[in-house]
Amino acid sequence: MALGRTNRRAFIAGLGGAAAWPAVARAQQSAMPVVGFLSSRSPEDSDYLVAAFRRGLAEQGYIEGQNVKAEYLWARGQWDRLPTMATELVGRNVAVLVAAGGEPAVLAAKAATTSIPIVFGTGADPVKLGIVASLSRPGGNATGTVLMTTDLEDKRLGILHELVPNAKLVAVLVNPRRPLTEATSSAVDAAARKLGLQFEVFRASNEPELSAALEAIVQRQPGALLVTADPFFDTQRMRIISVTAEHRLPAVYQFREYPIAGGLISYGPSIADGYRQFGLYTGRILKGEKPADLPIVRSIKFELVINLRTAKELGLSIPPSVLAVADEVIE
Repeated sequence: MALGRTNRRAFIAGLGGAAAWPAVARAQQSAMPVVGFLSSRSPEDSDYLVAAFRRGLAEQGYIEGQNVKAEYLWARGQWDRLPTMATELVGRNVAVLVAAGGEPAVLAAKAATTSIPIVFGTGADPVKLGIVASLSRPGGNATGTVLMTTDLEDKRLGILHELVPNAKLVAVLVNPRRPLTEATSSAVDAAARKLGLQFEVFRASNEPELSAALEAIVQRQPGALLVTADPFFDTQRMRIISVTAEHRLPAVYQFREYPIAGGLISYGPSIADGYRQFGLYTGRILKGEKPADLPIVRSIKFELVINLRTAKELGLSIPPSVLAVADEVIE
């Protein structure tokens, strides 16, 4: 049936509006703020951390894919890749740059931009690292969370001593490339002296070095192992746990993901809570607040997690004093 003149004009106008819809959608999408997420970790072992980050964003009213976009880059424990990745995200003009997975990512982000807001997480004091001016007034373009992992090595060593009091030698695995490694080693040394323990340090900052370090530890036959807090070791978690299981070596770690995966015991901050804080601060910055005015948040939630199945396989009896204060027991 033919259309009248008035109906034809309405029909053509309708077509013009429909044709414009994709352009409008594209314009709205391009106006959506983009968050760059830079991590020294691997995506395969960080799903629950990304979920915690998204929860924090959601609490500030930002839903990924609806009113905010996120672009993720993962170094998979290869720290040398971080500077290039940080520069790439800066080149994409992200509204906020999240630097996750410890000091290497933070330092790479800081070197890449002095103008884009940075939300970071570290395991050590960011003032000592030169990342911020102070905890209460960070100044500059960066703020974030201190997970306080590196300050707990003496406590982890004490827990290990409670579990294996007859261990004559404790192996300590450290990453020599991590900032403040010397301070960590000094803290372990002081704690070992206080407990009357002998210890030996083994160093690894990449996969070949880790293979050599684990082989050397096995040959040395220590009574226990302290795996110090480090994002590279987090990416190698299953490999380390496999060696400790095969050689019946009791070990203590920083995060609950280790005993969840079959490790013996962990003591440290809630890493998921830290990533939620990344999301909260990212949302606040997207709303217009400045990183310089947002105080550094220090972790207040710490978790002691024990895997009783692993303890049984190692022939260990967990002291009641340790079980009584455990936040989570895997049976």
